[in-house]
Amino acid sequence: MLIRNATLPDGRQRDVRVRGESIAEVGRDLDATDQHVIEATGKRLFPGMVDAHVHFRQPGYPHKETWETGSRAAAAGGVTTVVDQPNTDPPTIDGEAFDQKADFAADSVVDWGINGGVTADWIPNVLLRRRLFALGEVFLADSTGDMGIEADLFADALEAADDNDVPVTVHAEDADYFNDDAKARDDADAWSAFRTAKAEAKAVERACAVAQEHDTTIHIAHTSTPEGVDIASEAGMTTEVTPHHLLLSRRDLSELGTYGRMNPPLRREKRRQKLYERVVDGTVDMIATDHAPHTREEKDASIWDAPSGVPGVETVLPLLLAEARDSDSGLTYERVRDLTARNPADVFGLPQKGGIESGNDADLVLVDTTETSEINGERLHSKCDWTPFEGREAVFPEWTMVRGTVVYERGDALESDDTTPQEDVFYDHQGENVRGTDSERLE
Repeated sequence: MLIRNATLPDGRQRDVRVRGESIAEVGRDLDATDQHVIEATGKRLFPGMVDAHVHFRQPGYPHKETWETGSRAAAAGGVTTVVDQPNTDPPTIDGEAFDQKADFAADSVVDWGINGGVTADWIPNVLLRRRLFALGEVFLADSTGDMGIEADLFADALEAADDNDVPVTVHAEDADYFNDDAKARDDADAWSAFRTAKAEAKAVERACAVAQEHDTTIHIAHTSTPEGVDIASEAGMTTEVTPHHLLLSRRDLSELGTYGRMNPPLRREKRRQKLYERVVDGTVDMIATDHAPHTREEKDASIWDAPSGVPGVETVLPLLLAEARDSDSGLTYERVRDLTARNPADVFGLPQKGGIESGNDADLVLVDTTETSEINGERLHSKCDWTPFEGREAVFPEWTMVRGTVVYERGDALESDDTTPQEDVFYDHQGENVRGTDSERLE
């Protein structure tokens, strides 16, 4: 296959040859003899996004999401690798739970990784022999799944992970700095008032200090404050920011209600703007969605009873591309590439992912950045039919390729003589564990 005259994120126009599962060649005026040619003139070709933070809910909560529905949503949004978190039922804290989740992941149309969890009941000598993507998100405050741990166990987990060359990701909130006075309120903003920005900053500071004591590094998940980003960066650690913390703030809660409850919560608009600046200037390493779907029935509760979490895997790259179209945002297409593909691949050691280069996996996404469409939750492919980004402009992929196979084509981008709107098309493909296909790590 030859993709002809595509515009790469850096603005260069190149042909890209795909052979088997890999990118065989990138150059100008490549020979197309006996090859299927995809004409990409005027369109941009991106490496598929590596989303290092999703919750696909299986095993345990298939009414919220499954690996099939979640991975289809990922593909429709240009995400070609997802990393699932451990707070499922059972939690991924031992070898048996890992194997069970890996069986469910066989339904994924995109490539995947599975993180291992740390609790008082985890079995590290067995779990760390599995093909883990990383350890974490290690919860320093309870979130969905009641997996919060104490400082001593966190230190032990860091040592075990370091001994096995496994990265560690951290959910950093310190419950000692939660504002209990906010519990007297019942408005949508009460959750943000309760889980304070200071609680995150203090937890990031503490987690980084423990990591430095053990001469290792950690990755801070869903960093929601500029203070947290700065602390981690100055300590030599890496950070991710979610699309909801990047684009939404407490200003939006009057409209979102409990659909805007997540952990960590939305912050004040000034903090959001400062966080955005750090995403643009390179201080933040990557964007990850923390895709955490719940049903409408579950979300339609009080602010204290509704579950935390929002979907995001299908809308993250389209939203970022729409931001990059706006010259006033400061966000460039190159920066979007780095935030979504190159940097997560580098941070988590995926040399075959993250770039349009000869020898890399052919994980590719074709978009027409001259066209936008409004996000409609009912047209998205996640099992939950809502989004906190309803009505926002976005640039959705025309097609998504995983290791040389087109797994998704957008219906209105399909060529047809019929004027009837076309349905989106998903093609049969089995994603693979990016850490390896055998069940256990090599000695």
